[in-house]
This record gives sequence, structure tokens and C-alpha cells, in this order.
Amino acid sequence: MRILFDECLPRRLKNCLPGLDCRTAPEMGWAGKSNSDLLALAEPSFSVLIAMDANLDYQQNLRGRRLSVIILRARSNRYEDLAPLALAIAEAVEAIKPGAMVRVA
Repeated sequence: MRILFDECLPRRLKNCLPGLDCRTAPEMGWAGKSNSDLLALAEPSFSVLIAMDANLDYQQNLRGRRLSVIILRARSNRYEDLAPLALAIAEAVEAIKPGAMVRVA
């Protein structure tokens, strides 16, 4: 399963998800893309987009998409605030269905 981290997430958060193929938007050359562009670019190659954009579920309709989205809720996007969510993120990745959007806090 391939996971894409939105550009606002710290790169080293990928290390908290061993066994999963994780990339960041900047690594893919997709920094600065709008949410709709990022979803379109990611869908052919990734199963899940992980982001912190709370408005994403109001802005984007995932109906009919293969790509799922996990929205992280934390005090900030600093690694120290997000790393404790690693187990919940991994569980969400395993359970999420295509075209679904879930929140992890």
C-alpha cells in the first residue's frame, strides 16, 4: 500500500509507519499543489493521502475515487505532536476503504 503525506506533515513521520511505502508530496515534486490537484495526481499511484487540512472533507468529494484520505488532528503539525498518533494512523490505513475519509486524533 502506497501512502502520500501532504506537504505540511514532517518527513520523518514516515519512519513511524514501518512496512508501508510512504512518500511526501515534495518528494514527488507536488509541493504547492491545491488539494484537488494533489488528489488527482496521487490517485493513480497511491492508496491513501494523509493530511492535516480539516477543511479537506468539506472541499473534496471522494465518491467514486480509489484514493482514501486520513485527516490528522493534533495541536500542531510538528513531529512531536504527530508521532503519538502513529499507531492510530497505521490502524486507520489498514481499515480504510477506497474513497473514504477518516479522522485520526
